[in-house]
Amino acid sequence: MKKQRYRINFSKTEAMRFTGHLDLILTWERTFRRAGVPLAYSEGFSSRPLLNMAAPLPLGYTSTGEIGDFWLSEKIPSSDLITALINALPPGLIVHKAVEIENVYGPKLPSLVIAASYEVTLPKQSPGWDQTLEQLMNSSSLLRNRKGKTYDLRPLILTLELVSSDNSKIEKLKMTLQSLPGLTGRPDEVIAALDLPTTDCRICRTEILLSSGKD
Repeated sequence: MKKQRYRINFSKTEAMRFTGHLDLILTWERTFRRAGVPLAYSEGFSSRPLLNMAAPLPLGYTSTGEIGDFWLSEKIPSSDLITALINALPPGLIVHKAVEIENVYGPKLPSLVIAASYEVTLPKQSPGWDQTLEQLMNSSSLLRNRKGKTYDLRPLILTLELVSSDNSKIEKLKMTLQSLPGLTGRPDEVIAALDLPTTDCRICRTEILLSSGKD
């Protein structure tokens, strides 16, 4: 029975970079068991622990801004929950905070997602990046092909900027992309639109943006 709902912000670091979405869910289930924190279970013949991730993270990406909702069958203070989880977490997962959601039966987390921000580490410096990005952002459309279907990537790019350091040869792209059902921008598509090899770029999701006032 659902007694409490927590929204946990966490990082998925290099050690779990190649752990897929379903395996991540299983990892969280095992972590709660090790921590001795009782997850609530679904009803029915094949009951499962009740937890939601905001959005699947593609294989090979890291993240400093993941969000998960977890339902408990007993009420536990947030400080006790965080302490128990930290002691049970495997390498590759870092918990930042846990906030209790008062509406235990409110909308599921994936339905609240509206956008996501990413930081892309580029393989090398290149002159003229500012002009390239300005050109892309000033385009009225940016047609791409995904799974045999043509779509317009441009309206899905909410922000896009180049960040470089005077003390480093590393340059990074920061972008915020729309993330709605059937209208989700992907960072690898933005990278490809800039004629960069996606395999040479490192992608980190830094934030998942949720609609407000619907919990």
